[in-house]
Amino acid sequence: MFEQALGFLTNDLAIDLGTANTLVYATGRGIVMDEPSVVAVQRGPGGHLGKVLAVGSEAKRMVGRTPGNIVAVRPLKDGVIADFAIAEQMLRWFIQEALGRRTLLHPRMVVCIPFGVTEVEKRAVQESARSAGAREVFLVPEPIAAAMGAQLPVHEAIGSLIVDIGGGTTEVAVTTLGGIAQSQSLRVAGDAMDDAITAYMRRRFNCLIGERTAEEVKIAVGCAAPITPVRSMVVKGRDLTTGVPRQVEITSDDIAEALSDCVANIIEAVRVTLATTPPELAADIVDQGVVMCGGGSLLTALDQVLTDATGLPVMLAEDPLRCVALGAGMILENPEFLKRVML
Repeated sequence: MFEQALGFLTNDLAIDLGTANTLVYATGRGIVMDEPSVVAVQRGPGGHLGKVLAVGSEAKRMVGRTPGNIVAVRPLKDGVIADFAIAEQMLRWFIQEALGRRTLLHPRMVVCIPFGVTEVEKRAVQESARSAGAREVFLVPEPIAAAMGAQLPVHEAIGSLIVDIGGGTTEVAVTTLGGIAQSQSLRVAGDAMDDAITAYMRRRFNCLIGERTAEEVKIAVGCAAPITPVRSMVVKGRDLTTGVPRQVEITSDDIAEALSDCVANIIEAVRVTLATTPPELAADIVDQGVVMCGGGSLLTALDQVLTDATGLPVMLAEDPLRCVALGAGMILENPEFLKRVML
């Protein structure tokens, strides 16, 4: 009975506040929410954004399909808050959905943010979380949470290289003894890949496609280098010359070409991180290899391209999409470690 009452009062949350998706980990229950970071808002007089109509999956279904008086907003850009008011509303909804009626207290929250963010961007996250109902907010670096979730020996005096490719940012970091020895934070990730596909379709086929279609193309035929057998799909969009709808068949080779600059930027970030890593830690990485996580790490052939570029073994984390949230949950449930890693 006492344990039930304690569970009712204990409502701490760890949040992977991502540009594309937000995951929420609740103490003792694990990951309880995994929703797109999208909010559908009614447009008020003078174009001001007013009432929130939908959040998460329901709002994402509206992207590119809303009438003039409704707008689907992504309040995070490049891993940081771009729209404070909408981010607060979104966080409030996630907290209420995650906790339901289980709580009598405001939650303590661990929120993961990119390692390279500014003080202003950190404060924006803290204030949004507090405004949304958190009683205490602890910020932790995303690479540490990702390394924890990927089961890397973060606590030990061993160098581990984690490459976390999310929606807005790519975080490349060498972790050791619960800290970050060397890192690169790159604002080239899943969203930049979608933009590159949209630009390629416009340039090569004179065809305009939407944000959701670009993401579907990336998932279906996206690859970091030409693959065998070649995959193909039919893409529907609007002809930029005639203005009428049309469809185009594209192949995985086309998308490899479209994404070549994004992939090159990620490879360069890994190389720069390795080049500036202390030799003892670099020696550990030769033994340990490179671990990738995040939605962008699922891009076909990216592991092989990284292996060819660095000469190191590259592997995918066991649960790449939920790595950061799982690691944040582990940090939340380990107060001593939280004190060491919080920003």
